[in-house]
Amino acid sequence: MHALVIGGTGMLSKISLWLVNEGYHVSVIGRNPERMNQLINLSKEKSQFTPLLIDYCQDIQLREQLKRTIKKSGPINLVVAWIHSAGKNVLNVVSQELSSDKNSWRLFHVLGSSSDLNEVKNKTKVVPSCLYHQIQLGFIIENGHSRWLTNDEICDGIKDSIVNDKLLKIVGTLEPWEKRP
Repeated sequence: MHALVIGGTGMLSKISLWLVNEGYHVSVIGRNPERMNQLINLSKEKSQFTPLLIDYCQDIQLREQLKRTIKKSGPINLVVAWIHSAGKNVLNVVSQELSSDKNSWRLFHVLGSSSDLNEVKNKTKVVPSCLYHQIQLGFIIENGHSRWLTNDEICDGIKDSIVNDKLLKIVGTLEPWEKRP
């Protein structure tokens, strides 16, 4: 099993580590070599990581790195993607590269609280071999006050979505919208 985590050295670092513990070889896209090394050093299974130190907005580099990691570690069957708005073409590139081997794969697209899920889904071009999932990050209301989710809460929600193969998962709450932090 081979997983790709886009943005896996920051907020999603615990997902990267969890996937290794679940038996995946994990290719992690990140830009910061120091954070990548910190992530890998947290694992007892360092050899189960392939660092992809690239800016995912660079389509040609992204394609090359995906081809290399697939050749080295086999087809990717799981993608967890936290992509900033500048990365408009990232999922298109990933989808094209992963579809070239005709294997089925699951995409867990992590989205911010203000994302319009239908609009994102309509704009996300995935191939028939991809099962597309959305995870929307909300906020928490405690004792009359609201706060953003912690990285642990985010990762727990993503794990739940992966384990239970949920097509849509809201982590936290989105309502009442006017109570968001």
